[in-house]
Order: sequence, then structure tokens, then C-alpha cells
Amino acid sequence: MTTNSDKTRPEPSFQHNQVTVDGVSIHVISAGQATKPAVLFLHGFPQSWLAFRNVMTSLADEFYTLAIDLPGIGESEKIPTNDTLTIAHYVKGVLAELGLTNVTLVGHDLGGMVTYAFLRAYPTDLARAVIMNVVVPGVDPWNLVKQNPHIWHFPFHSIPDLPEALVMGKQRIYFDYFFNTISAKPDKIDEQARNAYAEAYASYDALHTGFEWYRAFGQDEKENIAAKGELVQTPLLYLRGEHEYGTIEDYLTGFRESGLVNVSGQIIPGSGHYAPEEAPDEVANRLRAFVQ
Repeated sequence: MTTNSDKTRPEPSFQHNQVTVDGVSIHVISAGQATKPAVLFLHGFPQSWLAFRNVMTSLADEFYTLAIDLPGIGESEKIPTNDTLTIAHYVKGVLAELGLTNVTLVGHDLGGMVTYAFLRAYPTDLARAVIMNVVVPGVDPWNLVKQNPHIWHFPFHSIPDLPEALVMGKQRIYFDYFFNTISAKPDKIDEQARNAYAEAYASYDALHTGFEWYRAFGQDEKENIAAKGELVQTPLLYLRGEHEYGTIEDYLTGFRESGLVNVSGQIIPGSGHYAPEEAPDEVANRLRAFVQ
């Protein structure tokens, strides 16, 4: 796929592989040369690795770009628990199995929460990290976001069993609601991508995994609060769409107060929540500058 704004850019040759970590098969997609600095992308809900296809296309000539289907989604097998620290453990395993060093970890939405957990658990394993369009449990402004009535899906997805019962078989309809309401440019998330995301969560186990991420927020919050004060020197870039709710300074202050020493932030102009698809060239430019 290509972006609507750049239909002439050739799509790189995406390589699809399965990597086994602790007996769990993880779907890994890559483009570019393995000799170049590695950038690994982690998606969020309700997406798959495909959310980063256009950003990877922009960066593949300069970097070794990789993305995964998070455990339990798409072509990755499920894991016993779905808190972000456990997911971070499997991400670390993927890096080890592939022999990757000098890695920039980029997480969007739930993937951003996993990136934060990775930074906390393995602070010297990354060259740098990027968190996009997400609040992190236990890190300001987490409490304000939880109290926002417009973030209704956090408590709804946390209810046991009910979301699965209501959404199973209607994934495309349900996911479209989010793509259409919290993006500034819904048309950038095209029909092919929307169908692919619904397919990635088509099984009960995959849909259950997606909701289990929300049910683990309480555990994520406790772990992140317990880690506050432990200094992390790894450079962190926080990216946020211009039309996202809240101000970016509140998020940057929260990261710094939690112990992340080297934090910077940038706004993606014209973008809502799904910045990697709404503004892939803008995202790629900011990642390129940050990594270089």
C-alpha cells in the first residue's frame, strides 16, 4: 500500500518470518538491509503490524525497519498473560533471536505502553525509544484520562466477557467506529487496511487478547508506579497528533516526573490518533531526525 499523498513511492519488499520466543511464534515483518540501524514498530488496538506499512516504506532505504503482530494478534500466537511487562519480555526475545542491537523501539497506542514497560524493565537494551498517541498507566496524566467520559472504551473493554460477546462477528463495524471518530483523516485508513485489521482480530482468541490489554491496565499501573524514581537515560521521543485530546506538555511532564531523564516531544500537524496512517511522511521525518 502507499499513502494517498505519495502514490509514486515504490513499496519495499516486506519479508515475513516467524520467530519463536519461549515457545511462542511471533510474526515479524521487515524491510531494508539488516546492516543498517534497526527500528522496530509495535502497534496498538485495534490494529496489526500493517499500521506502520507506510512509515516503513518511507524509512526502508535508510534503516532496517521491522514490525510485529503483538502476541495473540494476526499471525502471532497468544501468550499466557497480556500485561505490558509480559509483552515487553517477548519483544526483548524477538530482539535477541534476531540479534538486533542499536535498536529504536517505536510504540503506538498499546504498543507505546509496551515501549514504556520495556524502557523500565530493560533500560540499557535500547538506543532510543518513541511513544506515540497514548497515555501510560500510572504516569501523568493517567488519572485525568481515566476520568474523561469520552474515554468510555477503557472501562467497557475491561469488563470480563461482555465486549467479546457483543463485538465477535462485528469486528469491522466496531473498529470502524474508532477509525472514524478519533482520527482527523479517516480516509487515510483505507478499506484494505480496515479489512485487514478486522481479519487480524477475527478469531475469538485474538479479539479476547485485544480486550485483555485493557483488563491488565490495573496491573500495568501498579508496576509503573512502583518503578517511578528509577532514572532511565535512554532518549525518548513522544509524538502526539495535533487533534488528540489534551496538551502534550502534560505527557512530557509525566514522563520526566516518572524518572525518564532525556525526554522530548513533537506534535504531528493535522493528525488525530492514528498518526502512522494519517500522516506517515510526517511521522517518518520525525523518526528519521530522531534516529540520525
